Amino acid sequence: MSKVDRRILKSQEAIKNAFIQLMTQKSLDDITIQDISDTANVSRGTIYLHYLDKFDLLDKLIEEHIYELREICESASDEDFRSANVPWFEYLENNYLFFSTILASKGAPSFRNQFVEFLIEEFKDEVDVTEGKNHGLNEDVILQFIVTSYVGIVEWWITNGMPYPPHVMAEQVGILLERNL
Repeated sequence: MSKVDRRILKSQEAIKNAFIQLMTQKSLDDITIQDISDTANVSRGTIYLHYLDKFDLLDKLIEEHIYELREICESASDEDFRSANVPWFEYLENNYLFFSTILASKGAPSFRNQFVEFLIEEFKDEVDVTEGKNHGLNEDVILQFIVTSYVGIVEWWITNGMPYPPHVMAEQVGILLERNL
């Protein structure tokens, strides 16, 4: 990696961190590019070099986290739900500031919609309506039930300051998923 590449990555990290920090202090509508520029200690031009506006920055941040969660799912695809959930909840814990801020802000619907779409993709292959406990049920109904429950429990856990450690959440949620899928 060249010195220029490292500088670009460093600027982008500073911009993202500044944006998240600002989101903890004021609403998305009240954050300006100048605020981000001042907090990140980069020029406004540097921000516009990487992002169209603050909404593009927010979208890119959300996409990055969804991408990371997808990678975690793929690497744990051979495990049972309890084991597969551990790295997932650890990732949420490690990125608590982002997730708690996004869920408390006006960016939440955008994040929530992408999160729901992503989870529907992930759980689609787990639903079997041809036999077993879900025989004869509607696949869309089961998916909506599982995904909205999962999103709800994640939101509850994060907005309540993560009252249980990731391994406890992984175990509890894993058991519930196994009962229903």
